[in-house]
Amino acid sequence: MTSPGPAATDRSRRPEAQRRTLTVLVMSQILSGAGLAAGVTVGALLAQDMLGSTGLAGLPSALFTAGSALAAVAVGRVSQARGRRPGLTAGYLTGAVGSAGVVAAAVADNPVLLFAALFVYGAGTATNLQARYAGADLAAPGHQARAVSTVLVATTLGGVTGPNLAAPTGALAGHLGIPALAGPFLLSGAAYALAALVLAVRLRPDPLLLARTLAEAKDAEAGTGTGVEPDAVGTSYGRGGVVLGALVMVLTQLVMVAVMTMTPVHMREHGHGTAASGLVIAVHIGAMYLPSPLTGWLVDRHGPLRIAAASGLTLLASGVLAGLAPGDSVGLLALALALLGLGWNQGLVSGTAIITGAVPLATRARTQGLVDVSIALAGATGGMTSGIMVAATSYPVLALTCGALALALLPAVAATAYRR
Repeated sequence: MTSPGPAATDRSRRPEAQRRTLTVLVMSQILSGAGLAAGVTVGALLAQDMLGSTGLAGLPSALFTAGSALAAVAVGRVSQARGRRPGLTAGYLTGAVGSAGVVAAAVADNPVLLFAALFVYGAGTATNLQARYAGADLAAPGHQARAVSTVLVATTLGGVTGPNLAAPTGALAGHLGIPALAGPFLLSGAAYALAALVLAVRLRPDPLLLARTLAEAKDAEAGTGTGVEPDAVGTSYGRGGVVLGALVMVLTQLVMVAVMTMTPVHMREHGHGTAASGLVIAVHIGAMYLPSPLTGWLVDRHGPLRIAAASGLTLLASGVLAGLAPGDSVGLLALALALLGLGWNQGLVSGTAIITGAVPLATRARTQGLVDVSIALAGATGGMTSGIMVAATSYPVLALTCGALALALLPAVAATAYRR
């Protein structure tokens, strides 16, 4: 009996390598989730205190999402050239540096330094999102959405814990002579640094590099030279899948960031403290990631188009509820933000599944990075315009407008379904 060849041996490593990859990504996502959520909770409040203006309260969100756009390109290119491990590690280290810069800016009461540091801090957000692609690199066909969802759901623990540590870290910062609102960024810096360490040490073999090796071995056995794994391309969406997937994620990101950014400001204007805002944001972050396993299963079973359409309807419900909820009702605002997170989750998982299936393995990381640039720019737009819109009108107008905007997903999905 002949022994299996090198190519067959490599393929036998795939399930084991995928399990190890998901385990390591889960560990790093728990840490990075705390890092990104802590900063989101108080970023707008810190800027409002330093600038004395509600109109610019959305600027921090715009800055760190703009910074995440640049980081998405960098992480995508490094991953394309050298693998996921160096790309993700570098991204989280950059986010840690940005967190330290925010703390320094708060101590110095320097808005210019604050804005520069928030821009750098955005690298952590971009890297947290890019990690979902690493989960799909070695996933078996028909299980990619579930692999993506496993990575996303891991962010839940850190994402829920981070905002609720806003008050304790603020107290710690006070003991250290640091402004209380900068306290959560101490947590962010430590969390991002630890996430980088976990990836640098444990993410071996590199999932993207191994996937390429397996694809090349498969091509060699088949006598082809395409360098592209057959199951990575040729979905029924064609090349237009990149456009559709990007559109789904861009719209959901814009709506989510705009409403989320101004919710703590809206709550403070109605007499709620940091603890209440942290609770609402924690519920929101949990809803962004906790439903991921169910969403991934639904996408794999029923297709991403239906889930993308459901995303638009869920975001509409969120906008209507947030716009009509009394300002003193923490419960209704928490429910609205939960729906906001759920709609974002549905859009992200379905959009990611469309793009992952439509992009060849040979150019996958670079294309995914470019798509995430669009997502980050949408977040920056939502964060910047949200403060201006609330200053000019009101938070309810912002929420209702964003809910109506999410309905644009329906004709886009319907048009794609019709062409199939």
